[in-house]
Amino acid sequence: MPQITLPDGSKRQFDQAVSVMDVANDIGPGLAKATLAGKVGGVLVDASFRIEQDADLAIVTSRDDESLELLRHDAAHVMAQAVQELFPGTQVTIGPAIEDGFYYDFAREEPFTPEDLLAIEARMHEIVKRDLPIEREVLDRETALKTFADLGEHYKVQIIDENIPEGQEISIYRQGDWFDVCRGPHLPSTGKLGNGFKVMKVAGAYWRGDSKNEMLQRIYGTAWPDKKQLKAYLHRLEEAEKRDHRKLGRQLDLFHLHEEAPGSVFWHAKGWTLFNQLISYMRKRQDDAGYIEVNTPDVMDRSLWETSGHWENYREHMFSTQTEDERVFALKPMNCPGSVLMFDQGLKSYRDLPLRMAEFGKVHRYEPSGALHGLLRVRHFTQDDAHIYCTEEQMQQECVDVIALVLDIYKDFGFEDVVIKFSDRPQNRIGSDEVWDKLEGALVNALDSMKLDYKLFSGEGAFYGPQLEFVLRDAIGRDWQCGTLQVDMNLPERFDISYIGEDGEKHRPVMLHRALFGSLERFFGILGEHYEGKFPTWLAPVQAVVMNITDKQAPYVEKVQKMLKNQGIRAISDLRNEKVGFKIREHTLQRIPYLVVVGDREVEEERVAVRSLDGKDLGSVAVEEFVHMVHQ
Repeated sequence: MPQITLPDGSKRQFDQAVSVMDVANDIGPGLAKATLAGKVGGVLVDASFRIEQDADLAIVTSRDDESLELLRHDAAHVMAQAVQELFPGTQVTIGPAIEDGFYYDFAREEPFTPEDLLAIEARMHEIVKRDLPIEREVLDRETALKTFADLGEHYKVQIIDENIPEGQEISIYRQGDWFDVCRGPHLPSTGKLGNGFKVMKVAGAYWRGDSKNEMLQRIYGTAWPDKKQLKAYLHRLEEAEKRDHRKLGRQLDLFHLHEEAPGSVFWHAKGWTLFNQLISYMRKRQDDAGYIEVNTPDVMDRSLWETSGHWENYREHMFSTQTEDERVFALKPMNCPGSVLMFDQGLKSYRDLPLRMAEFGKVHRYEPSGALHGLLRVRHFTQDDAHIYCTEEQMQQECVDVIALVLDIYKDFGFEDVVIKFSDRPQNRIGSDEVWDKLEGALVNALDSMKLDYKLFSGEGAFYGPQLEFVLRDAIGRDWQCGTLQVDMNLPERFDISYIGEDGEKHRPVMLHRALFGSLERFFGILGEHYEGKFPTWLAPVQAVVMNITDKQAPYVEKVQKMLKNQGIRAISDLRNEKVGFKIREHTLQRIPYLVVVGDREVEEERVAVRSLDGKDLGSVAVEEFVHMVHQ
């Protein structure tokens, strides 16, 4: 006789075991029709799941966040069924839901063609129309192995044999005649999937991600609750393609990447100018906020990384080398240990705290070659790191100040929609639970005092402390994780650093790790796509181009350009023997904010004719007036 407690606190009593769907029907037919799954005691389960004891239950419908992952997982199964119906003999391997969609890996000798993908998508729609019940069955190990072996599904046999421990139940999900081994949960029927999906592309993928294994074919798809959301997503993809920072890097002559230095950036003059504008901006903001700027070595001895814990917890991501005298050195993957050594130079007093030390530090991290992606995922990058050393009493206020600073900085770049993620203690960590309680409390209390919402990501903190991550939403609705704030009492303990307190005794400082841009390379790439290469005037590598109509105006063009440069404006001239319309079109494609044209009249009146990047005629103005316009 289970008693079901619903999210609103109401309770329902039943005489016998009931399924999630039974409870939904008991509440009302409308809810039953909308039910996709349930959460029993916080665990996501099928709508058919039977509840035999008292339990908390939340009915999951399309309005709930969990429904999207269910839908995408089901889309993967429907796609696998479609493939095996169309191409008998194809083996299925794994097919998870992923961000924005799903994929399934297939073993098949013949490559899938674009026409095959269209046929697969069409068959998926047919399977949805069949509205096949999706039913869970449990098999014993021997039966499961024999079942899939008889079907020639050798990969499934391997998954069962190697990935499912002895004694653990083996569940399959059946839709019509097709079935797959799966933990679930799933939707009640294929009809619940709807038509908001699309098969996108096919790519190669090694079995188990190991290049020593055979190559499979991975078919990707996307799935959304309805066609409207699917259409919006496909539009975002089109926009993202147009805004791809790698294309913009080539088109605007900003940077390039080379196979001789994988994951490292070759900055061209224009890109380097913009990069340094970012540093100058951050340098000014940090100076105003009471930071001092330092710099630490790029290569340091293994012993340092052992003390910090990086050698034990992060070694696979580090570049290291051994010298002839058998000393082991590592390129720094993080700036933190160097900062600690900087703090440890000289005696520190409580009067010196908080001490805010900033560094534009170059770091190196080994990322697998397949994970590298333009400026967004690199091996060599610059962090706008800072480490704040303070007392426990100062810790929360310093957290407040960092959060306020990062949110204000993002506003300057047009990012008003910022999500804050709070990640607490991971399983693999250093330090006591008591210390972690203090650190987590400082971050949460800071957010609460500022009345800021946040999302909890349990167990995803750094190994030395909990952290906040700041996620920006760009012009086309994509989310980017950028800045971080971590609170740490563990590294100061490991390095045995201290300050002299008001009582004349040694005390351990609290250490705050913060990066506001995060990786400058990554932030550069995000900005490029956010602005579509049309950077704000203050940030643009070239702010103005001065053009002549005929050779007669060339001396005045050079004079104007020199005047502009003397006023701190990044201006170039274009004296080519080309029609002015051609020049304007070309520099418009280069996303230069101001196009300045000089003809005989402008020379005579010592003025310039100005157009904005969006084609607006700003009229004929004096050079001094134009300078003011640019500097606004």
